[in-house]
Amino acid sequence: MESSPQAINILKTAILLERRGKAFYTQVARQSESKSAKRIFEMMAEEEDAHIDFLSRQYVHYEKTHEFLRAEEHQDVDDSDVVTILSEEIKKEISAASFEAAAISAAIDFENRAIAVYSQRADEATDPNEKSMYQMLADWEKGHHHLLHKLNEDLKEQIWNDNNFWPF
Repeated sequence: MESSPQAINILKTAILLERRGKAFYTQVARQSESKSAKRIFEMMAEEEDAHIDFLSRQYVHYEKTHEFLRAEEHQDVDDSDVVTILSEEIKKEISAASFEAAAISAAIDFENRAIAVYSQRADEATDPNEKSMYQMLADWEKGHHHLLHKLNEDLKEQIWNDNNFWPF
């Protein structure tokens, strides 16, 4: 079996996306004055690191064998309690117009890009292991997006309430 240039390129793109995400999350965590925002961004950087490791193993294996490894089962963690606690802490520590809130918004864009890349490749892939891997990654990124979106919505609602933006 011969290596597909498209498969190699998408793996490189995926690794680059994850490295950029990790760099961004790490920098935001360093610069954040909010302890809870710092915790969230450190957690996100660790997740991106896990994605980099996973994709790097896939890349090395594919380069050698021209086959994809079976996707490792990813256990979704029920983070709803953590998100609720951190959302409440963040709302006390930052405003919707702060550096951390802007970083959350930018992070949503990062996650949307990753979801789009992984979902598209999952749709296009013919190799079942490749398809499964990219679908798992898309789902993983959707979890990140959900967390960030929830935080962003909570911050927006807080500023609307604080400034009487409600029309009723």
